[in-house]
Amino acid sequence: MLKQTLMAIALAMAPLQAQAFCGFYVGKADSSLFNEASSVIMVRDGQRTVLTMQNDYRGALAEFALVVPVPVVLKQGDVKVVEKRLFDRLDAYSSPRLVEYHDENPCLPPLHMRPVPSPTSAANEGGARPRGKALGVTVEDSFAVGEYDIVILSAEQSDGLETWLRENGYSIPAGASAALRPYVRQNMKFFVAKVNLKEQAKTGYRMLRPLQFAFQSEKFMLPMRLGMLNAQGPQDLIVYVMTKKGRVEASNYRTVKLPANVDLPVHVRDGKTFTDFYKAMFARQAERESHRAVFTEYFWDMSWCDPCADNPLSNDELLTAGVNWLAAPPPREPPPRPGQVRPPLMPQAVPVMLTRLHLRYTPESFPEDLMLMQTADRENFQTRYVLRHPWTGRRDACPAAEQYFRDLAHREEREAQTLANLTGWPIEGIRSKLPRR
Repeated sequence: MLKQTLMAIALAMAPLQAQAFCGFYVGKADSSLFNEASSVIMVRDGQRTVLTMQNDYRGALAEFALVVPVPVVLKQGDVKVVEKRLFDRLDAYSSPRLVEYHDENPCLPPLHMRPVPSPTSAANEGGARPRGKALGVTVEDSFAVGEYDIVILSAEQSDGLETWLRENGYSIPAGASAALRPYVRQNMKFFVAKVNLKEQAKTGYRMLRPLQFAFQSEKFMLPMRLGMLNAQGPQDLIVYVMTKKGRVEASNYRTVKLPANVDLPVHVRDGKTFTDFYKAMFARQAERESHRAVFTEYFWDMSWCDPCADNPLSNDELLTAGVNWLAAPPPREPPPRPGQVRPPLMPQAVPVMLTRLHLRYTPESFPEDLMLMQTADRENFQTRYVLRHPWTGRRDACPAAEQYFRDLAHREEREAQTLANLTGWPIEGIRSKLPRR
């Protein structure tokens, strides 16, 4: 069985130390954390803007009113409705995320001195549906054998492959990416099989669908003042901006990147602790800026992510959002015949850069509408927080183990201090949740 094979590999290989923008994704903090948050999608190309606004109106529909300043007279062809799922997809893809690693066994020799297990058994068992290129995983071929769906995979990074397998229903052990890593480095392929099960999606509308309109304007701006008229305290606004070239920031307010890529105590994963952490951290940062800053939560090329909270948007979804500069997708090929082998498709670049901005503001702190500009910055950024699970062996397992546990105590104290500094939570309460050793 695939699970048994991977568990055997995991016994022979220990997880590596974390690298930037990797790790097994284990949780996210989506926009639903903020009760009064509004969401807007903006697509900007030259002087063309496509603005999509999600209606969170909860009253009687007969009393619904939406007032949005626009720079030109809109015609019927400029306005349409879209599905709320577009916002859900962008939120899931760009949400602040929690990732985890597992410390390697300090008693094992360095990785380059360890024997590499044979991949043959793993290549002949298991199965799943394609996840897509979001995780750096490519479906080289697919076909059916009896009641099984077979796919042949290649992968660019082991963390993405582990996530792909988990998301497609495989119960693999924690830290399996370390076992997969040598095979990925050798550019090996992965045979995956699964029983063919179908699910039907539920349909139906429970709220107003978002409105979208397009216009030409020299100004790259978001009108927000009218939305403050009936505001009771600070409001949250999340803006998803898609452009061709680089990161988007405010030109009339301070733009700040949130603290990210820091290690936190492992108990942050428990229950809803991560969501509590993110809400407290964001509130603390917003207060420090007196609610006058625009925070960057995410910036990435839409063609990939690492680690992935969800797939990037498909070409069809990007077109729905208003991205009109994409190349036409290749024609769909018919399913392969049994035994037919096709060469892998070359990956296609997706020239769409996504910036996720988060504002918490009051009428006094944001006296002007939000003016935006596209920068030349293309350095990836995400609000990513890291858990490092300790090795579970004994202190007397080897001479190196004693030093490992001394270093671990210092590391856990640093993680506790980081959590306290970011949230304002009492340090003693955080320390009380650290493991007793």
